[in-house]
Amino acid sequence: MSEDKTKRVELYDPADKEHYRQIIEDKKRDLLKELGYLKESSLETTLDEYSGDYSTYSFHMADQGTDAQEREKAFMFAHREGRFLNHLNRALDRIKDGTYGYCQKCRKPIPKKRLEAVPHATLCIDCKSREEEP
Repeated sequence: MSEDKTKRVELYDPADKEHYRQIIEDKKRDLLKELGYLKESSLETTLDEYSGDYSTYSFHMADQGTDAQEREKAFMFAHREGRFLNHLNRALDRIKDGTYGYCQKCRKPIPKKRLEAVPHATLCIDCKSREEEP
């Protein structure tokens, strides 16, 4: 791998890397805000707090089912966002170690337009397309 790094022509100058790092940091900050909201609004509340029902009477089973479904959706969303956060953190690691912006399969530079759209991309369009073929 170190042989690849020495032969690689530097495609991205420091300003480019800083630009992509900032995009990733901004996405990460927004994502952490969303996760904090999810945590406060539905994942850390009791069933009574979530439904707004503090009475001693049980509420309808359909209401309980709806509440459980909403909590499950929030959990699934938080799980997906957590995976996205992991992708963003790995992209920041690649910026630090100098491998950011290069396809992990063919080792060619990933076009800047793709990195603008998907700043955590690890594959160029051609390799990603081949990966998704049946």
